[in-house]
Amino acid sequence: MKFGIARILPGVFLLAAGQCGSVLAAGVGDPFDTDALAPPRPALHGSAAGGATPCAAPQPAAPLALVDVVDLALCNNPQTREVWANARAQAAQVGVAQAAYLPGLTGSVSSSRNWTDAAGRNSPYDQAGAGLTLSYLLYDFGARNATLENARQLLAAAAATQDSTVQAVFLAAVQAFYQAQASVTALGAAQESERASNESFKAAEARYKVGSATPADKLQAQTAWSQAVLNRITAEGTLKNAQGALANVTGQDAQNPLSLAPAAEVKPGDAFERDVNALVEEARRLRPDLLAAEAQVRAAAANLDAVRAAGRPSISLAATSNLLNVDGSPNTQTSTLGVALNIPFFSGFAPTYRVRAAEAQVDARGAQRDRIRLQVALDVWNAYNNLNTATQALRTSYDLLNSATQSEQVALGRYKAGVGSILDVLSAQSALASARQQRVQAALNWNVSRATLAQSMGSLDYGLLQTLPGVATTEEQIKP
Repeated sequence: MKFGIARILPGVFLLAAGQCGSVLAAGVGDPFDTDALAPPRPALHGSAAGGATPCAAPQPAAPLALVDVVDLALCNNPQTREVWANARAQAAQVGVAQAAYLPGLTGSVSSSRNWTDAAGRNSPYDQAGAGLTLSYLLYDFGARNATLENARQLLAAAAATQDSTVQAVFLAAVQAFYQAQASVTALGAAQESERASNESFKAAEARYKVGSATPADKLQAQTAWSQAVLNRITAEGTLKNAQGALANVTGQDAQNPLSLAPAAEVKPGDAFERDVNALVEEARRLRPDLLAAEAQVRAAAANLDAVRAAGRPSISLAATSNLLNVDGSPNTQTSTLGVALNIPFFSGFAPTYRVRAAEAQVDARGAQRDRIRLQVALDVWNAYNNLNTATQALRTSYDLLNSATQSEQVALGRYKAGVGSILDVLSAQSALASARQQRVQAALNWNVSRATLAQSMGSLDYGLLQTLPGVATTEEQIKP
């Protein structure tokens, strides 16, 4: 049995084709071009990869500078891939909302065999049918518009959330890089302290052999040397942990440490003096988590409009065409074209409570935005003060290290000359070891504080990296 599909309401088919043809021509996979709405994949644009496709360049074989570490983190860290996928998923939801503006066309085909028992006679016969149904929503009191606006605002929130996550991963990579560098420097300082303690022990042992030092001097020097060895072993373990954390933040296995290029020497700069009120206002304009919260408020307001509109009437255009064939009977074709008015009179008070829930959601999103707004001010205030404190501490650590170095040299020289005590030497070496560690910690705090302030401002980007040690090729004075 054959059916002429072209006979089934040609006008309906042409109407649907006219509405959908231009959209389908744009591409079957993404007719609404939602890929263009989604944010780009997180990557450090403008890095050493130049004009290459983001994240396409392989991991450099040479020791990694700060730029390379951040780029690896943005490309390979699972957090950035997750938020990028979430943003693309929300962009697709915008396409779902846009689909409501197009007509729907469905087809159906059926075939059956029937038996009729009449006066004791069994009369089987075949029946087949085909049909097309076109539906098109003409007016719904703004429900579609509100749903589309909700999807667009949620996409804006997803994009801002991606930016916030990117900055968090960015900061984590900077912190891990400088922590690893500081651990290397701390290990070097511990090795230097061990060497100096060993030298003091040998001096005490030599004086003891010639009778100019007591056994207590030798034992005290040996104790200090053993403590220095223990500190060096601890520093080696700390370095391995820092290397594992760095590998982890860049999306690598922790047991595969990265090779890092030596960072430039950090020198104390001037105090960072800016109007804190201006910094807070700038942060509230740039912080992606606050932008995401504001988009969530707008999305909740749009959802409230959509929920309210869902309880109102809607007007739709409907057209159907059906072809029916029954054995022994002529083909029957029926077609309908009309406008339907759908009026929801009563749904068990469910629309009322949906509206109440949507109104409460708007209030909740507004409170969340206000909480983040206050948090932004606190983050900026803390980061601003931490940077100034770190700057002063860095400057003081230079003076401390210089004076401790000279004191240790004088004390050891006096002891070797036989005019000083071993306690003076050990005390000076302990003070020098402490000064070295404080110098390392001060440099780490200063580097991280600069990046933390930028992250609290919402402006942690490639431009800032150009002013951080570990990127510049010359050792110059770095000022915040």
